[in-house]
Amino acid sequence: MKQSFDILGLGCVAIDDLLYVDAYPAADAKVRVQRRERQCGGLTATALVAAARLGSKCVYAGILGEDDLSQFVVDRLHAEGIDTRLVRRQAGARPIHSIVVVDEARRTRTIFYDLENVFGAQADWPDEEIILSSRVLFVDHFGVEGMTRAAQIAHAAGIPVVADFESDQMPGFGELLALVDHLIVSQEFAEKLTGESRPAVAAKQLWRGRPATIVTCGSDGCWFLSKDEPTLTRQRPAYAVAAVDTTGCGDVFHGAYASALARGLDMEARVRFASAAAALKATQRGGQSGIPTRAAVEAFLQEQD
Repeated sequence: MKQSFDILGLGCVAIDDLLYVDAYPAADAKVRVQRRERQCGGLTATALVAAARLGSKCVYAGILGEDDLSQFVVDRLHAEGIDTRLVRRQAGARPIHSIVVVDEARRTRTIFYDLENVFGAQADWPDEEIILSSRVLFVDHFGVEGMTRAAQIAHAAGIPVVADFESDQMPGFGELLALVDHLIVSQEFAEKLTGESRPAVAAKQLWRGRPATIVTCGSDGCWFLSKDEPTLTRQRPAYAVAAVDTTGCGDVFHGAYASALARGLDMEARVRFASAAAALKATQRGGQSGIPTRAAVEAFLQEQD
């Protein structure tokens, strides 16, 4: 079948209300909000925005409602050039709603999220033909049954599955995990899955013959191994930048990696590109507003060489 788009995303979208404070308060204290922003966020949504800004043709085919929060997400994705015509509207559904408190002194963020009426991927959507029209399928852990069905279709057709997981508590998660070709997880989640605190060892335990496994470690870079070099776990140091806001950096890494995969870059080039995109994102405020363009990433990489 002729490929019609680069990346298909089915999972988590969110509204992030970012509150910027001088320093995160102790219990029972008060702190002044210096400024606030509302942005579209979420694992899959932010990855798709990153991929779109980096030049990939993306489509979102998840489940949203008819409320103002859902419409805000659709409008923002559309503004980023992401195809939203395949969004399924369902009564009562809505995106995740998060309050993100950004500590500007420590350059950290604390996230409070609400999952009420959030619907993940559905077992009957999107149609198989849509899944087969993508170069890369992007999944997360919201709606494991639907994600597993989509991953099975993609896997059988040789379409690579890229995943962003933060929880393993849902029934059927193990089956979904086994279908992922390119597994990218944080060091914290890798340790939860394996019981191993050393990222290189955790990456090796999670590999299980996949084309690629990556454990991201923030300012310490990432550890990765691929099917091409199954006995060699390698480290990519993080690029040194003046970090302003790390909100969304992990999701940007995922989206940039998926974009590079859709373009046919090799493993080392994919990790290098994703690391640079995440580093540039950290120099700007906001989960999505600071995502760089492909031209900016390529210029940054030329400066690093």
